[in-house]
Formats: sequence, C-alpha cells, structure tokens
Amino acid sequence: MSCLKCLKYTMCVVNFIFFVCGATVFGLGIYLMTFSRFSSLLPSLQDMNIANTLFITGIIITCVSFLGFLGALKENRCLLISFFVLLFILMLAELAAACLLLMYETQIEKFIDKDLKEGLDTSKKSRENGTTVADDWDKVQMTFLCCGINNYTEWGTHVPKSCINNTNETHYWPQGCFTKLKDTFEKNLLNTGIGVIVVCVIEVLGMCFSMTLFCHISRSGLGYK
Repeated sequence: MSCLKCLKYTMCVVNFIFFVCGATVFGLGIYLMTFSRFSSLLPSLQDMNIANTLFITGIIITCVSFLGFLGALKENRCLLISFFVLLFILMLAELAAACLLLMYETQIEKFIDKDLKEGLDTSKKSRENGTTVADDWDKVQMTFLCCGINNYTEWGTHVPKSCINNTNETHYWPQGCFTKLKDTFEKNLLNTGIGVIVVCVIEVLGMCFSMTLFCHISRSGLGYK
C-alpha cells in the first residue's frame, strides 16, 4: 500500500510540473501571437507558425497533465484511463511524425526551400516599392545572424541592413538562414534523437503508472469515486 501511495503522489508531482510547463508554453504562444508573427517567411503555412504551434502544444500538455494529476489525486478510474489513452495517442502521433519526417525528408526540404523563396520574393517586392518597415525576414536575420535563404546574393541589389555583419560592417553574414538552421539541426541530430527517446520513455512510464493505479482501484472496489 505504501508503494502505491508513493506512486500516486509521484504521479501528482510530475503531472503538476508538466502542467506548469504546459501553462508556460501556452502563455508564450499567446504572447508571440500578440506581438510577433512570422507568416511572411512561409506563405503556405501562415497558420502553422511558431506562435500557433506553442499555443496548441501548451493546450495539449496542460489538458493531459491535468487529467493525470486529478486522476491520481482522486484515484478516479475514468480520469486515469483517459490519461492513459491520450498519452498512447500522443506517443503514436509522435512516432508517426518522426517516421514521416525520415521518409519524406527530401520532399519536405524542397517544399520549405520553395516556400521560403516565395516569401523572400514578396519581401523584396515590398522593399523595391519603397516599404522600409522591418518585416519577419529582418527579425530572423538579426536573431540568427544570417542572410537570405542560402546566402546574401538572393536579395539582389536591395540587401537589407539586417544582413550586415556587426563585426565587419562592409560584409554581410556569409550563411543563409535556411542553411544555418539546417546545419545546426544536423549537428544536434543526436541530441534531438535523445530528447525524443526521453519524451517517449516519460510517456510510457506515465501510462504504466496510470494503469497500475487503475488496476489497484479496480481490485479495491473503489469504483469511479
């Protein structure tokens, strides 16, 4: 019985931590939706920007962790089985997404490159028409110290000031934003893989804990208390 109580309160603590993390991600998503949008980078994916992704992710994390916390605290079979099912669906969705990324890596890369070029062309036209307000490209280039998609030549004769190298103001950043982000991702591929595995292990442990408590409640005859 003491082990089950320890399991119960461990689930409560862990799910509370995830609930706080989910609420933080949710709040960050709302903040970015209010003050910053990156729709001009990928015109085909205007609704799938960073802010919306964080917003949806935050909602999922808070809802799932709340079910786990309340189900463990109240020893409610209905909430525990709902928590188990949602975690199982999330794990399947993550594995499916990982498989699709591996299978269609080249096609996805070509799609992103094509969409970025369309966004860059739109930004170039607005600058040529006399629009001087900084857009999403300026924000990204200043943040990641890059220029264009592959290099600065893609801007033609109207290279923005955000491309200027801070250490040498007569030169532009040598790397393009897509190239730099792709290289960074490839360098951290091992860390990304480890992170995915850790997330899957946490989800499996959560399912095991919830099912253990569920079986204990069923044997104890506590019903849907």
